[in-house]
Amino acid sequence: MSEVDAARAVEGLRELRRRTGDEDGAQRVAWTDTWKTANDWFREELAGIDGVTVDSDAAGNLWATAPGDSERFVIVGGHLDSVPNGGWLDGCLNVIAGLEVLRALAPEQRPLTLKLVSWADEEGARFGRSLLGSSAASGTLQPDEVRDLTDRDGIALADALREHGVDLDEALNARTGLDGAAAYLELHIEQGPVLERLDLPLGAVLGTFGVERHAVRFTGQHAHAGSTPMEVRHDAFLAAARSALAFREDAQQRDDVRATTGIVKVSPGIVTAFNGTCELSLDQRSLDADVLADMLWTAKANSERIAEEEGCTVEWERIWQIEPLPFDPELIDLADSVIADVAGVSTRLPSGPLHDAAEMARVVPTVMLFVKSLRGLSHTKEEDTPVEDLELSVRALDQLTRRTLNWAQERA
Repeated sequence: MSEVDAARAVEGLRELRRRTGDEDGAQRVAWTDTWKTANDWFREELAGIDGVTVDSDAAGNLWATAPGDSERFVIVGGHLDSVPNGGWLDGCLNVIAGLEVLRALAPEQRPLTLKLVSWADEEGARFGRSLLGSSAASGTLQPDEVRDLTDRDGIALADALREHGVDLDEALNARTGLDGAAAYLELHIEQGPVLERLDLPLGAVLGTFGVERHAVRFTGQHAHAGSTPMEVRHDAFLAAARSALAFREDAQQRDDVRATTGIVKVSPGIVTAFNGTCELSLDQRSLDADVLADMLWTAKANSERIAEEEGCTVEWERIWQIEPLPFDPELIDLADSVIADVAGVSTRLPSGPLHDAAEMARVVPTVMLFVKSLRGLSHTKEEDTPVEDLELSVRALDQLTRRTLNWAQERA
């Protein structure tokens, strides 16, 4: 049995950073020349592995295949694209760790085929549509809903994809790439502070949070700040502010959920008047669909009560929604045992951010491994993880892949 070269994976991450000019923040935004440079380098690395074939699917996802005794296969996946001025680990750790796992396992006889995929446009940084490549593979992508999305320069998504050899109308043909898939595995930095607070390097991921995202608009009546007594004001900002605090307080009373007010817009927004309108964003997340639904109901009820008390009205508009996507219980157990063996102790935690694994969990048994993020930072050039933990995560992914190949064979 070949041992995975974890140190080589870390050096690969550094090499990718050098080749794509990421020292001052990653610029591997999907459907750009820098992203293409990253893909070209990755292809070169794959071409050096004997017996591995490399191709791209109809959605621009890059696949590498090491054949086994059966055409059924286990997938290790991730993404090379980044947000602008992003970190050196988000996404590409998954792919480069998977590269070294593939390099170690390719010469060995295996009961199943092993595939490595680099998903196209996980971040959605240029056009605002995340999980593009993986959603095409899972079948949830609706081409007509994204066709007219444009970047800040007015370039349409469909045109940018065409420049990279992808026809949006054919993207759903990527679904055939999952025929015969037995399991999907993904390693990722946590992007949060939980593992560091627990002083643990690795964790098994339970699934990805469901999300309810709304615009909440309060309407009162703006008037002069000097001439209007306090008791007769209809201040939309105060109604919104009290509601935002109520959203937070409700989340604090629940177990492991999130509620975030990220945008506040007021009108008229001048120093000499209180505001007649105020719009908030509310992003709510939970791994339990019933809990998420109750959070939304409670938030609406609180906002309506507070708006009435402040002499205002409130309207809700859904911006986006996705259901919780729990991972496969048996694979979670497997990941947990691998981490305990490799690191000495394990823990289980949900994922607040979305990942390509969320799309895969719809159609194939899926699990993720998280590795510690220092200070919980991600999507910034300050993103980092200790080298010893990175190497530990590569070894854990290697062991999880091996055990999952056997697990999938036993289930056949």
